[in-house]
Amino acid sequence: MIEIQKVNADDLLEIRHMVLWPDMPIEFVKVPEDESGTHFGLYLDGSLVSVISLFGEGENIRFRKFATLPGFQGKGLGSRLLQHAIAYAQTQGYTRMWCDARADALGFYERFQFKKFSEPFFKEHISYYKIERML
Repeated sequence: MIEIQKVNADDLLEIRHMVLWPDMPIEFVKVPEDESGTHFGLYLDGSLVSVISLFGEGENIRFRKFATLPGFQGKGLGSRLLQHAIAYAQTQGYTRMWCDARADALGFYERFQFKKFSEPFFKEHISYYKIERML
């Protein structure tokens, strides 16, 4: 059974760390705005397997630290969670959603009508682009 619900920032640090920056200290995956963000987790049969964090900025909403555990990737779970985040942003009245996306994930985001709006840049040794979509 799949359930998506709001979670505390502390609940998603382990998944963020394991998936996104396993070679860095866990503090590296914390975001200064975590306390004011809206965080969603996707649970599969009661286990948290995918997380996303949303941060509103005027009419824009940014998502950060979107991660699905490796054994659960490619099964549509992250897609379900991103669709949920998009729908939530729309109901909250935001008009644009954006994020810093890893270059190797662009194909995934393009399926959700996200488009690049920056030149490539690097965080540590990983290539990123800023992407956006209108809501």
